Amino acid sequence: MTDRVARERNAGQNGDRTARPRAWAAPVRAMSRILNADGSPRTPQPARSGRSGIVDCGLYVDGERRPGRPQYAEALADARRERDGFVWLGLHEPDLTEMTEIAATFGLHELAVEDAVKAEQRPKLEHFGEIVFLVLRTARYCEHAELTENSEVVETGQVMLFIGPNFVISVRHGDACRLSPVRADLEAKRDLLRHGPWAVAYAITDRVVDLYLEVADRLEDDLDVLEADVFDRQSSGRIQRIYQMKRELVEFKRAVVPLQRPLMTLTSQANRAVPQEVRRYFRDVQDHLSRTVEQVNSYDDLLNSILQARLAQVTVDQNNDMRKIAAWAAIGAVWTAIAGIYGMNFDNMPELKWTYGYPGIWAVNLTLSFVLYRWFRRNGWL
Repeated sequence: MTDRVARERNAGQNGDRTARPRAWAAPVRAMSRILNADGSPRTPQPARSGRSGIVDCGLYVDGERRPGRPQYAEALADARRERDGFVWLGLHEPDLTEMTEIAATFGLHELAVEDAVKAEQRPKLEHFGEIVFLVLRTARYCEHAELTENSEVVETGQVMLFIGPNFVISVRHGDACRLSPVRADLEAKRDLLRHGPWAVAYAITDRVVDLYLEVADRLEDDLDVLEADVFDRQSSGRIQRIYQMKRELVEFKRAVVPLQRPLMTLTSQANRAVPQEVRRYFRDVQDHLSRTVEQVNSYDDLLNSILQARLAQVTVDQNNDMRKIAAWAAIGAVWTAIAGIYGMNFDNMPELKWTYGYPGIWAVNLTLSFVLYRWFRRNGWL
């Protein structure tokens, strides 16, 4: 009897201990979702938008694309098994959650991933172990019928490249430079594609710089029109348009000029990450970029000259207006002076009782006004 009671008592105590953790399980799980392991509040993760940022994923072996569009993790595994295989994963404005998943698969550094999502970077080149992170600013010319103070002349965006031993990931922001034509052109060049991920990096960089050249040529046309309009005496030449063009040129300059340093690093003989054959292609891109930088700097100087010329024209126009006002004021002063003298109401003033005094004063005023007008006209004041 005693053993039975003891067993029942022990069973009841064990049941209480079992029931108590079960009762606390739900609140504990809820708190664990809110707090980290150290008790600090968790940073809320952004919700998936439901839109995938993956545009295309291709597996390339010996310079030729394998059929189909595999999942990027499977394609990376296949590329690592092949001797000359690599994966090109194309992304367009991915969110942080999707980019984090891709980074875990390819081993990307968290700082580079954050930069790729925010898309607020200047052109740069960074190394994270065997992975190279290249940032490019893209630009394209915006068509417009007439340049106004609100015209958008240059549209910019960004392309980030993660270049690894067996993969290249392109992250595009904006529509200033679409990469699908680059992929199609490169897939037709098997000899170049055999050089692996760096061949893709060259093709994208070359496309971006070629767009720079197109924008620079179109900006030159706009500057010619603006210059002719400013020096045309029949045109108003509003200064707001010049400032707008200046802002657009500054935006374009921010995309072009900082890219010089990354390209110098890529073409350097000390850079062993880039194959020697691909470095030759990058040197050609660097030449095109140098030409664009020279054009942009000359456009900047020309625009500053146009702006200074327009400001000088405004000053000259203001001086001309002031001279005209002063000339007419001098002519009016003749009438005011004579009327003031005869308005003094003195008794002994000449010609007060003269029959022809009134028409005589009119004749004097008109004669003096005509003489002054001719004199100011001859001297360019009127």
